[in-house]
Amino acid sequence: MLKFLGIIPARYASTRFPAKPLAMLGGKTVIRRVYEQVNRELDDVYVATDDERIEAEVRAFGGKVVMTSPHHKSGTDRCYEACQKIGGAFDVVVNIQGDEPFIQSSQLKAVKECFEDASTQIATLVKPFTVDNGWEALENANSPKVVLNKNRNALYFSRSIIPYQRNADKSDWLKNHVYYKHIGLYAYRTEVLKEITSLPQSPLELAESLEQLRWLENGYTIKVGFTEVETIGIDTPQDLARAEEFLKTQHFS
Repeated sequence: MLKFLGIIPARYASTRFPAKPLAMLGGKTVIRRVYEQVNRELDDVYVATDDERIEAEVRAFGGKVVMTSPHHKSGTDRCYEACQKIGGAFDVVVNIQGDEPFIQSSQLKAVKECFEDASTQIATLVKPFTVDNGWEALENANSPKVVLNKNRNALYFSRSIIPYQRNADKSDWLKNHVYYKHIGLYAYRTEVLKEITSLPQSPLELAESLEQLRWLENGYTIKVGFTEVETIGIDTPQDLARAEEFLKTQHFS
């Protein structure tokens, strides 16, 4: 049985929503909701932060937390430092975004199942776009798209719409082809996490501002799990308001 360590990178500073992890959502902080959602599914879970206010909040609700450098450029880098400090014999590290308070057990299970294949180095999640999502959702550059091979490995991630249907009207694209939306949940074998954090930024990564392209460009494979669950990530105060409305319709304590 593989042992899975969950790490939730959480920064206080945010251009669009400062102090986001400490924002209140249905009577609990956002970071607490994320922690409670994933704690039931993984062998151990830590918040990795660079801010003492977040550290204090996690300790106050009984969670585990580790302080990390304020100079990391990505959540992956923060995960690796946290993993080193935590120690323990974990086989896989799961990187959970600190602004996804509605992440589901089924999504974590889908990522974990990717590692039943011994060749899996890195895993992530996708959700199919539906016709009901509409063209605007497909075109949204803040929602990266993924194309896969027949082994469920990612071929490429892009903020553009991929593939481009040369001989079809755009109004028919969602009817003709299954497009996949990337869900930013990652898991890495512990030794692979060490390797990818030592890689310099790559040309494709810099072009698209997607760090996973660095891994593909350096020859790593990314296995893809599937989910039908729609979650609400919180990037702005407006997203928090939408999350409050969503919470009223769900069975969350």
